[in-house]
Amino acid sequence: LTSPPQLVVAMLGLTRQPSILRIGAAASRGSFRSSLVSARPSLRSKTTSAAEAVAPSESFAKRNPFAFQVGVATVKTSAADLMAQVVVEKKSFSEINWQRNGLFVLFGAGYLGCFQWYIMVTKYRVWFPTMDVFAKLSFAEKLKHKAGMIDAGKMVLFDIFVHMPVMYFPTYYTMKEFVFGDSWSPVSWVKNGLTKYSSNFLEDFKAMASLWGPSDCIQFVLPIHIRMPFRHCVSFFWTAYVSFTRGDNTEEEVKEE
Repeated sequence: LTSPPQLVVAMLGLTRQPSILRIGAAASRGSFRSSLVSARPSLRSKTTSAAEAVAPSESFAKRNPFAFQVGVATVKTSAADLMAQVVVEKKSFSEINWQRNGLFVLFGAGYLGCFQWYIMVTKYRVWFPTMDVFAKLSFAEKLKHKAGMIDAGKMVLFDIFVHMPVMYFPTYYTMKEFVFGDSWSPVSWVKNGLTKYSSNFLEDFKAMASLWGPSDCIQFVLPIHIRMPFRHCVSFFWTAYVSFTRGDNTEEEVKEE
C-alpha cells in the first residue's frame, strides 16, 4: 500500500521534477556546445585576418603580382633618378630636372613594369616550359632538376644578349628622345635614339652585363611572384647609374648626333 505522503507526492507529480531538471540541464549543455561550434568559424576568420594584417604586402604580392610589381617599378625608377640628381649630382630641390624624372616614371611603368612582365613571365612560360615547376622547388631540388637548370641558364643568356641590348636600351633611348627631343615625329625619336645608343653601346653593354649577369642567376631561380620585385630592387641601383650617365639631354650627346 502507498502511504498518504507518498500518494500526495505522486498526485502532485513531484517525483518527475528531477528528470525534468536533468532534461533541461542536458538541453542547456547541448545549446552551449552548439554555440561553441558555431563560434569556431568566426574565430578562424579572425585569426586569418590577423595573419593577413601581419604580412599585408606579401599577401597582396601573391594575389596581385602584376599590379604589385608595376607599382614597385614605377616608384623605384622615380626614386632612383631623384637620388642620382640630389645625392650624386648635388642638386637642390629647386634644381631637380622634373622632365628627366618624368622620363623615368614613364619608362618605369610602361617598360619595366608592363613590358618586362610580358617578356619574363608571360612569354618565358611559353619559351621555357619548366619555369613554373622549377620555381616551386626547394634549392636542393632545383640543383637536381636538370631541365629546369638548363632553362634558367637560357633565361639568363636571353636577358643579357637579346632582351637588354635589343629591346631595353633602344626603347630607353627612343623614349628619351620623345621626352627631350624637339620633334614630334616617331621616326625621328627612333632614329636619333638609336644613333645615341650606337655611340654608347660598348660602355652600356659592359655595365649592363657586369650587373645583370650575376643578378639574373639569382632572379631566375626565385619563386615567380618574387622575381620581378627582386629585379626592380636591383634595378634601383642600375637606374641610378643610367640616370647619372644617360639621364640628362647633355650637350655632349647632342654633338654625337
